[in-house]
Amino acid sequence: MNASLTAPSRVRALLARHGLRPDRRRGQHFLVDANVLAKILAAAELREEDRVLEIGPGLGTVTRELAARAERVVAVEVDRRLLPVLEETLSGLDNVTVVAGDALRVDLDALCPGDPGSWKVVANLPYYLTGPLVARLLTLGARGGRPPGRFGRLVVMVQEEVAARLVAAPGSEAYGAFSVLVQYHATAEAVARVSPNCFYPPPEVVSAVVRLEARREPPVAAEPRALFAVVRAAFGQRRKSLRNALSSGLGLAPREVEEALRAAGIAPGRRGETLSLAEFGALAALLGERVSGGPARSADSLDPLDVL
Repeated sequence: MNASLTAPSRVRALLARHGLRPDRRRGQHFLVDANVLAKILAAAELREEDRVLEIGPGLGTVTRELAARAERVVAVEVDRRLLPVLEETLSGLDNVTVVAGDALRVDLDALCPGDPGSWKVVANLPYYLTGPLVARLLTLGARGGRPPGRFGRLVVMVQEEVAARLVAAPGSEAYGAFSVLVQYHATAEAVARVSPNCFYPPPEVVSAVVRLEARREPPVAAEPRALFAVVRAAFGQRRKSLRNALSSGLGLAPREVEEALRAAGIAPGRRGETLSLAEFGALAALLGERVSGGPARSADSLDPLDVL
């Protein structure tokens, strides 16, 4: 393990040598804890034949360790100021490709070609972009919006509150549409809680490492666009009963919704945050045709990412 990239004093010296300071607007907080680094690597369970996408390599702290364990690493860095730093810290590693760009906009299909599940992701995600980035990574290559997607495993560092949403169970305060989207595509497991003191400079929030194991097949039979139309409508008006929220959000008559709810074994007075993924799937299967034939907010016009 390269101590020069996990010692705060040496990180400060590296930045100073390049005339740089962490950009707080981009949420730059560089990992300086070897124990957390080891937990990230253990969660990734890398093999010699693995191909890895890293988002936000920063100074190359994690990148070097990925390169030592995997066949190939593609690292996407949005801050061009860090490219000379990465050129220095990754010198001699011929299995690493650094790409300057925004991970929300670069062509990940071109950067990570291959079959479903053929790549892994390791990322210290910018906290303000976590939702859209996780959603994009989970859905990339998912035909028709259904699992499996391109990435077989994701190990991500996120804000602790976001981690709670990733692993949330129905009925919990953190459970929402994003939770359902994630759990449709993957199983989520919290790996480690990370103190602000593990970064330079320390953020104002606690972080967490989460492992997402991509599903090899859809967990429910419902068509994805219908499923997420129902999910979005259910969580769009959280304080309303499902009967009223779905009627309003899907443009259906209250009686139609109530009949579908009862057929799915769901009490019309329940709220969206109490439904499991299986219950959402059963309801979407019953409402699918009617939702697809509805107005502008029909299932056919929706992308699963609209739940964000």
